[in-house]
Amino acid sequence: MTDMYPHYLPSLSERDAIADALYRVAIGCDRNDVQLFNSGWAGEDVSFEIHRDDETVVSNLSVIRENILKIVGPMDTTHNVTMVRVNLKDGADTATLTAMSTAHHSAAGMGRNPTGPKYIAGGEYLADLTKDGSGVWRIKKLVLRVIWTKGDPSVVWPESEAAA
Repeated sequence: MTDMYPHYLPSLSERDAIADALYRVAIGCDRNDVQLFNSGWAGEDVSFEIHRDDETVVSNLSVIRENILKIVGPMDTTHNVTMVRVNLKDGADTATLTAMSTAHHSAAGMGRNPTGPKYIAGGEYLADLTKDGSGVWRIKKLVLRVIWTKGDPSVVWPESEAAA
């Protein structure tokens, strides 16, 4: 099972390789796998914007890991990414991607507890990607536009008050 979450998959189409950058970030979060999470990003000079009640902009991969992965990684989570659309011009080394997502969050060890606190968010991802020198697609900028939520936001956002 050591290769269950390899960083790069051989034989992907260009479109699938682009989408795989987002999948690596999402699975890296869900499995708290720092190396897999990092493999989806284009180095340290990247940004992640979260648009929910306010706008949160996290720049630099180290800060993203500290403010996102360090919080979400240890949790019981699933990020389900669907309806991926890739915009790539022939021969280009940059692309954009849009996708829809439903993310289920629960405190570590509480995911299977039916009465444990949960937070679910539905949203849209928008990504700018670049192909590196080795031909691997990576995210330069990721935007999450939260469309709806359900449950206790303090599960993910400790500064939030519990939902009524």
